[in-house]
Amino acid sequence: MKNWIEIGKEVMMPTYAPAPIVIDQAKGCTVTDTDGKEYLDFVAGIAVNSLGGSHPKLVAALQDQVAKLLHVSNLYWTAPSVEAAELLAKASGMDQVFFCNSGAEAVEGAIKLARKSGGEDRYEIIAMNQSFHGRTFGAMSATGQPKYQKGFAPLVPGIVHVPFMDVEAVKAATNDKTVAVLFEVIQGEGGIHPVTKAYYQAIQAWCKAKGLLMIIDEVQTGNGRCGSYFAYQQFGERPDIVATAKGLGGGLPIGAVMATKEAAANFKPGDHATTFGGNPLVTRAAATVLTVMEEENILENVQKMSVYLKEQLLNLKTDHLVEVRGMGLMLGAELDIPAAPICKACAEKGLLLVGAGANVIRFVPPLVVTKQDIDAMIAILQEVMDA
Repeated sequence: MKNWIEIGKEVMMPTYAPAPIVIDQAKGCTVTDTDGKEYLDFVAGIAVNSLGGSHPKLVAALQDQVAKLLHVSNLYWTAPSVEAAELLAKASGMDQVFFCNSGAEAVEGAIKLARKSGGEDRYEIIAMNQSFHGRTFGAMSATGQPKYQKGFAPLVPGIVHVPFMDVEAVKAATNDKTVAVLFEVIQGEGGIHPVTKAYYQAIQAWCKAKGLLMIIDEVQTGNGRCGSYFAYQQFGERPDIVATAKGLGGGLPIGAVMATKEAAANFKPGDHATTFGGNPLVTRAAATVLTVMEEENILENVQKMSVYLKEQLLNLKTDHLVEVRGMGLMLGAELDIPAAPICKACAEKGLLLVGAGANVIRFVPPLVVTKQDIDAMIAILQEVMDA
């Protein structure tokens, strides 16, 4: 057997620091490495594998699509892309969809759409401190964490950062050049910090009063992760523009910019494009994910398992637990000790976890997770915390 880790260190750029595990296959909430060791997966590709590994309906749909058509470009219509857009618009309550390849690209598209709507005079976007929107230049510039921007200056101009959850700061930052306000419903990389309903509605009211666009980043929180198709549906009226990705394709790389008809009308042919966006294979995956979520009552499972997971986390026997917060199956356990060593020790015992900031463990399992999966995860976590 090849030593994939040593080969990888030689031929792949050192942009990641992966654990010494080579994942080979997945089924449900379990992944297996090339040595045959099984791991309980509470990372799910960082909130991507919404239906878990090898869901039979997704596998069958992709096998069928691979045999029919992989790619034709957006010079032509395809049934999978139209079906996925129709289902996504219905699920989200938005009007029109632009498909891209990732969350960062979705944020880039949202920024471009907002700036196009403002013309030459209105281009500033208000974003939040401690936010995370992606690694491309526009998305990175909107990110409110300097550690992700170090070494890449100068950044894209026209983005103003204010404290998160501070309505008055947004008002004070608004001027005649402001075109939009951008924020996450839950700050993920910032430590799993949800907005409140009062904050969401106050920002929306301010945007309406000042003629600003409200852009919501639901790259991680969308597609059922928080117990509704999109988290903003639990807070109030729909925003003007939404960026999403991660769980939409059930494991395949797809992102989407969704907008109201009024906002979407600012894009004309030639204003924005991507060669692979809306590819028949990935949109067939997205349509299948959305269909399975409806057929198998996935949202109901998210709601029930969220309550159970939070209860079990709060019942951990440890003095190091500070708080459990989040929504749906995007929960964070804040500790008074670093999270990374805990995650590493859990991996050695067959449990995959990921951090969200220095002291927070993020729990984003597949949306099909069961009580038995949660019980098994808690048992390993408790053993590690005891040590």
